[in-house]
Order: sequence, then structure tokens, then C-alpha cells
Amino acid sequence: MLEEIRIRGLGVIDDAALDLAAGLTVVSGETGAGKTMIVQGLGLLTGGRADYGLVRPGVERAFVEGRLVIPADSAVAARVRDVGGDLDDDPGGAVLVVGRTLTSEGRSRAQVAGRSVPASVLGEIAEELIAVHGQSEAQRLLRPSTQRMALDRFAGDAVAEPLARYGVVHADLHRVSRALAEITERSREREQEAELLRLGLAEVERVEPSAGEDVALDAELSRLEHAETLVRAARTAHAALMSDPASGSDDPGAGDLVSAARRVIAGDSDLDAELAALGARLTEVGMLLTDVAADLASYAEGIDADPVRLADAQERKAALTALTRAHGTDIDGVLAWADQAGRRLLEIDGAGDSAETLTARRDELTVELARLAAAVSAARTAAAERFGAAVAAELAGLAMPRARVQAAVTQRDDPAGLPVGERVLAFGPSGVDEVELRLIPHPGAPARPVQKGASGGELSRVMLAIEVVLAAADTGSTMVFDEVDAGVGGRAAVEIGRRLARLARTHQVICITHLPQVAAFADRHLVVHKADDGSVTRSGVITLDDAGRVRELSRMLAGQEDSTLARGHAEELLAAAAADKSRP
Repeated sequence: MLEEIRIRGLGVIDDAALDLAAGLTVVSGETGAGKTMIVQGLGLLTGGRADYGLVRPGVERAFVEGRLVIPADSAVAARVRDVGGDLDDDPGGAVLVVGRTLTSEGRSRAQVAGRSVPASVLGEIAEELIAVHGQSEAQRLLRPSTQRMALDRFAGDAVAEPLARYGVVHADLHRVSRALAEITERSREREQEAELLRLGLAEVERVEPSAGEDVALDAELSRLEHAETLVRAARTAHAALMSDPASGSDDPGAGDLVSAARRVIAGDSDLDAELAALGARLTEVGMLLTDVAADLASYAEGIDADPVRLADAQERKAALTALTRAHGTDIDGVLAWADQAGRRLLEIDGAGDSAETLTARRDELTVELARLAAAVSAARTAAAERFGAAVAAELAGLAMPRARVQAAVTQRDDPAGLPVGERVLAFGPSGVDEVELRLIPHPGAPARPVQKGASGGELSRVMLAIEVVLAAADTGSTMVFDEVDAGVGGRAAVEIGRRLARLARTHQVICITHLPQVAAFADRHLVVHKADDGSVTRSGVITLDDAGRVRELSRMLAGQEDSTLARGHAEELLAAAAADKSRP
């Protein structure tokens, strides 16, 4: 139950608070006194769209806060705790404080039990507790999509449960169908890609390169192409190191000279340790020169000057070069590409299997979706009959005793749609049904859409009847009606008050009204007055006592609080309403 709502800086409201109670609370006041801002504030508390133009000129921010009492063990209380909110204890349950702040700079902030949350979370929590039924919602009920949602809301779990499962299956079917369509549309592209990959892999397999082969082959080619030069250099260097009598030269080599120097020092090395150390070093140099000379001789002997091998290496080099140029990289890069290409080719070759799997899955989901669509449609059709009867019962009490309202549940054929039974139907996220509310104003008259088959006054009563029926089906404990009685008067106005009072036996009902016939049924009557500067402050929201109610109803009846006739009529209305409410 909503115990209090405080509004600051919103429209004409400077700073005002409304103390609310169980039963039917009526809010009245002169036109422009700020009653609409109360509904706007409640809309903000239920997660409604932020209209920053409502921030009162001259202030930085507008603020709306609501204090509710909820069962401590309810699902709403659990959700509040999930978002980190703190609930205060109350003899009647738990106290939940929710708030919404708008700034003149265009910023919005929502609070739930002391915790800042997104407005969507505030709406999710508040919509379980407060249901706002206003003129704008009545106009939305004229839209086919809203009419379908209204019927679903009235039907309750009978539609909600299969519809929830339908939504999941519909989303899965959409995803699978998109994936299958993508595979099908790209089949030619994949075939072309696969052909190019096969050609490239065939060329790599033909050449059969090995890792680093191009680098090693370059080194071998260099030796083969310059074999004579390399042999000559090695032999010349060898001759410079070691003398070779077979060559016909008597010139000593570097090794011979080092050996001679070592022998000279060796004769006197025992005379001085430092000289002996130098002799040892000459010995090491001589050994190193001998090793290098041997390696040079071995190198010269190992140089292959075979022209056949040179031709083979050049041919292999040409094959590798063609391969690397085709791929724009070296042989290691070619081998990496071949590895990736092989894996991609496996993926492409497996796409056929994927398409078959997706097709089978699509067919399974289609069958399941058709079954659920039929279940939802049957539940809607059954609820439509009850809905029409409930609305007709309300209309009987609103001076339209012979009127009937039909909730027509129909389907539209679509060759590309969903096979349901013997038909193929258009379908969407909400099923295969189109729902239209139709009015039969009197027996024998044709059923027409409510927006076309009712006059202005009749439309207001039809919308109110629908609102009352839907409100009775709402799970929220607080119902807010914003001038849904507009365009109604006389006996119908009395019946509106009677129905709101009856609804208030099981719900907290807050009604913004201009009709004294409705206000007479209130359990609590609040009146909103503007201050001299045009704003509404705390002192401008007054809870009326019995005498105050008589004066306010007199004003609403005749525009004069002190009119004797108006006061008499007001007292009569209050007495009649009290007697009516006392009946079981």
C-alpha cells in the first residue's frame, strides 16, 4: 500500500505531500491546481519516461518520493534486497521508500530503498505495487497491440505461461533461421573460397617445401655458384699458414714462423718465468694455426663444383620463389598459410553438415512453436469470452445495459508463416493472434471497433469499464485512476463512484476526479489548492473532514461552496454513497 507521496519542484508543485490510506482516496481541486502533476509523479515512480520539461522553473531538480508498506516475505521485497536495498520494519510488513530525481540539465536518477538503480529496475519493482490507469492509457487501449496485451493481462497465467515459453522458442527459431539463411546465402561464396584454397594447397603439396628450406638453399646456391673462388681462397689461405714443399715454394708459412719463434724462446725459457709464459702462448697460437690450416684444407676438399647439383638447386630455388611470391611471404609463412587453409577447408566442408543440423533444428522449433501458438490462441479465445462478459457487466451499471464488448481473436493467413493446424498463419513474438475490441451498442447492431462504434461519452464509459475489469485482474495493490470519468455525468457518474468504491474493498484506489458523484464515495478526500504565487505547497494539500467534504462537493456541483442548494445536494450525495458502501 502507498502511504505517502511527496513531490518537490515538479510543474506547479513547489513542495507538497499527500498522506494516503487504504480504501478509496479522491483528489480534487480547481483546474490547473496540480492534480495532473500528482499523476505525473506517480508515473515517474513507476519507471515512466522522464520529461525534463516538468522541472519547475527556477529550481535545479524535481524530486518524487513514495513510501509503501509491502509484505516482508513478498517477491518484491526479495527483489529489493537483490538490488541492495534496505527495508525498514513496520507492523504491517516492510517499509519501502522509492524515489526519482530529475534535473534541469536533463539527468534522471532513481532510488529504491536507499540504493541508486536504473529507472527500469525502479519500474520493474514499482509496477508490481502501483498500476496507473489514466486517459493516456485508455487511448492506448485503442491500439491493436495494446488490446492484445490487455486481454493477455486479463487472462493471467493461462496465457502468460505458454506465451513465455512461446517467446523463448520464437527467439530460438529466429536465431536458427538467420544462421541457416546465412549459410545458404553464402554457399556460393564458400564454394569459391574452397576452390581457391584447394588450388593453393595443391600447389604447396606439389612443391612440398620444408621449414627454412629457402634460407638453406640460398646458402647452398652461393657455394655452388662460386665454388672455384671459394676453393682458391681456402687453398691460398692454407698456403699462407703452412709451407707446402709440393707446391715448389720454399717460403715459410705463418705456422712455421710461429714454431721457429717458440723454439727460440724455449731454449731460454728456464731463465725467466715471464719469458716461459710467452713461450706457452706461442705454443697455443701454433696449435690454433695448425687447426685453422687443417679446416681450410678440409673446406677446400668439401666444396662441390658439380654442375648437375647446381642446376637442380637452381630449379628448386625457382619453384620455391614462385610459391613465396604467390603468397607474399617466405617458406615458413607459406607453411603457416597451408595449415590455416587446411583448417578453414574443413570448416567449409563441414558447413553442409551444419546446414543439415540447422534445418533439422528449425523444423523441430517450428513444430514446437506451432503447438505453443495454438495453446496461446486457445487460452486467449477462452479469456476473450470472459473478458467480454465482465466488461458488459460493468457497462450495464454505466447506463449502457444493452451494450456488449467483444474481444475478437483472429488470425491472418500468410504463405510464409507458421503452420498451425490446417492453416499457415502470420506470426510474431506474441503469437499468431490479432486481438480487436469491438462494441455492439445494442442488440441487432453490428460489432464495430470501439474507436469507431462509440460516441465520445460511450467511449469514455467503455474505456472505464475495461479499466475497472483490468484493474481487478492486476496484481498491484494500489490502483490510480486519472480522470477516467471525463465526459461522463449523471447516473453513470454515480455508477463510476460505486465501482471504484467496490474495487477499493480489495485494492487501494486513488482517483483524480472532477465529478462530485465520484468524490462522494471516497474514504478519504484530498483537495489541492494553489498558493497566491501559483504554486502548490504542503499547506495546499488538505485532507477534508466531513464539513470540508460538503463544501468541496458544493464547489464541484455549483462552483459555490456556500450555496444552500449545492450544500443540500452534496449532503444527499454523501449520504447516498455512505448507504451504498455499507451494503455487502
